[in-house]
Amino acid sequence: MAVQEAGQYGARPGRHPAACSGCAHCGRAGHREAVAAFLARRDELAAGRGVPAAVAHSPVAARQWVSDELAQSARAVTDRGREAGAAWLTRVRLGGLATVWGTVLALLLAQALTAAGTGWTPARTAGLCTALVLAALLSGAAHLHRARGGLLGPLVGEDNRLSTTRAVAAAWLLFLVYSLLFLALRSPGASAFAPARGAGLLAVFALVAAVTVTSRLVVSARITARRLQKVRADRPRAADLFCDDSGRADLADVQYLLVSATVLILAGARLTTAPTGLPELPWSLVLLLAVSAAWQLAATCTEGVRPTIHAVVRSREAGDLDAPIRTGDDIEIRGCGFVPPGAGTPEPLTRLVVRIGTVHAHVPLVPVPGGFANPTDTTLTVPLPADVEPGRVEVSVVTAAGIETNRVAIDVLD
Repeated sequence: MAVQEAGQYGARPGRHPAACSGCAHCGRAGHREAVAAFLARRDELAAGRGVPAAVAHSPVAARQWVSDELAQSARAVTDRGREAGAAWLTRVRLGGLATVWGTVLALLLAQALTAAGTGWTPARTAGLCTALVLAALLSGAAHLHRARGGLLGPLVGEDNRLSTTRAVAAAWLLFLVYSLLFLALRSPGASAFAPARGAGLLAVFALVAAVTVTSRLVVSARITARRLQKVRADRPRAADLFCDDSGRADLADVQYLLVSATVLILAGARLTTAPTGLPELPWSLVLLLAVSAAWQLAATCTEGVRPTIHAVVRSREAGDLDAPIRTGDDIEIRGCGFVPPGAGTPEPLTRLVVRIGTVHAHVPLVPVPGGFANPTDTTLTVPLPADVEPGRVEVSVVTAAGIETNRVAIDVLD
């Protein structure tokens, strides 16, 4: 499998003359250099260059040496990525605070410019005061989650990826809090908070909150039942909101974001045009969002595949005779779900283990130009260790997510 960061990281000029601790620029540059070094080493070994003469005469020994060399390089890339990730979280925390207070300043300037002709109104004062209070609350939340990226912290799931359902729920929560504070400051009368006026808005908020909680429970239950594999990401990315764990666009996430954003914009427009009470959302929009949320939840319930072994056969190269499995042969494990989404990068691939009887064999990395021929999501090739006793033994696979497959029995001859 190709390294996903190959197109993102390459040698770039402009690094500081001396690496400084905690510097985001130097962290990114160091990570890029580590990835570039890994890619160069992988392609060199895939072309058959760089293998020591002491092991070059033995295909099995050479393959094992190449796999160990790539595993060591992959761990170096991971270490550099962690360093860059810590600096990135600090940069995100500061950027989030700058965005919040920049929005307050932009609101102040916009109100000052638009008030030139119509004059300052109580609604402008209430809007500005609400923005200040909300910015102060968000700043406090960012301080509490400063180690996890500030405002980004509550939106990140246990797998260190941005959660689509949490992001949507957070957006509606901010809008609801802003609306309540604004109305409390502008017109504290009971008529502004009449349940009949805000029934649609409250129904939407209850809906997105229920989807967030249910989605988390479903994911936890599927992981416990070994029907879903989750591999921790290096750091959160904006693409997590509309992509699956493997980085491909997810239609369920995309439509949920688009529908939620559209309804939220319409609710904001209604609050702007009629700032005398909670915005009235038509029940047709509430129904539309409910259908979108049901789609999102259904996709979460059916996400992932349980790793399964279908068959184990002797690996045969061109010119070999048909024969039973013997000690020292390569075996090919066929099935599905061996490489879970998000585990296609080198470091998670090195954590794949095949249990053969009482022996644990790590799956060797076999490089090819642009990626790896082994392991893949559907096939694994491992040499049968010499410690495996002849007879009937059971074979299973432990994936990078820590989930073990079913066991398949094979006969090993001496």
